[in-house]
Amino acid sequence: MNRVQIRSSERALSVGTWLIVGGAMLYSVLTVTPLMAAHTPAEWRWTAPILPLVVDAAVVIVVRLDSVLARLGGHGGAWPVALRWMTGTMTLALNIGVSALAGDLVGVAVHSVAPLLLIVTAEAGLAYRRALTAAVLAVEARKRAEQDARERAAAEREENRLRAAREQREHEAAVAREQREHEERLAREEADRQDRIRREEAEREKAAERAEREARERREHEREQAEAERERLERQASQQRELEAQQRAELERREQVREQERIERERAALLAAGPPDEKLKEHHARQVVQAAFAAGLAVRVAAELTGWSVGWASARYQEHRDAIAAAPAVG
Repeated sequence: MNRVQIRSSERALSVGTWLIVGGAMLYSVLTVTPLMAAHTPAEWRWTAPILPLVVDAAVVIVVRLDSVLARLGGHGGAWPVALRWMTGTMTLALNIGVSALAGDLVGVAVHSVAPLLLIVTAEAGLAYRRALTAAVLAVEARKRAEQDARERAAAEREENRLRAAREQREHEAAVAREQREHEERLAREEADRQDRIRREEAEREKAAERAEREARERREHEREQAEAERERLERQASQQRELEAQQRAELERREQVREQERIERERAALLAAGPPDEKLKEHHARQVVQAAFAAGLAVRVAAELTGWSVGWASARYQEHRDAIAAAPAVG
């Protein structure tokens, strides 16, 4: 029996079990509800279907969990057995309750069919599932054993192949080692001959290099003498240029000093003139304001020296401040 057949059997068992469980639950609800309604106060008779539904829910839990445990090969212990038999007994008692109270033995027999079928189906289904699980495990164990045997046989064949290949490689390595040793011996002999030739050539090259080095040293000595003479002349020329540059810098410094003194004299002359009788011309007024700004005089004083308004003098002061502020950025 293969895995497909076992799965088909499990599917048939599961479908049949749930059909029986569903039919028994429906029959139980229809049978037990009148009994519960007859023994319940009138205002609570709407709760009559609750008890059969609770009992049937317990049946569903038992059947479902027994199915899962059986598939996994596990066992829930004594409590699942107690729950299974308790729910079956309760279902049986509730279904035959009305007939038993009325003394109707035929009704008792008829209403006991579904509960008894449900109890036996639950037990038989559990046994079937355990047997099917055992069969599946046995099939898988047999397949694993066959697979292990095939793997061991393949491993043995692979090991034999590797051993043969290793022996072949060792033989080839031995032949190659002998060939290599013979070639190394010939190579050493050739290397010795080449070394002797190279030593002779090296001695000749050393003699030629020695003669060339002596000639190069003579040329280098002559070149160094010429270089030293050229450097001496360059130092003299550089010193002469530095002296001339210093002289030019001194002349420029003196010229700047004379120019600064001239500017100071002109500025002092502009500021010493005092307030004019009438407003100066704009060009002349700007020169006076510039001199006042350079001397650090107040805007009011500059306005008095030019005859112009304080606002005009303040605007010129601001122009000079902006020029001074912009000078570093431009530079």
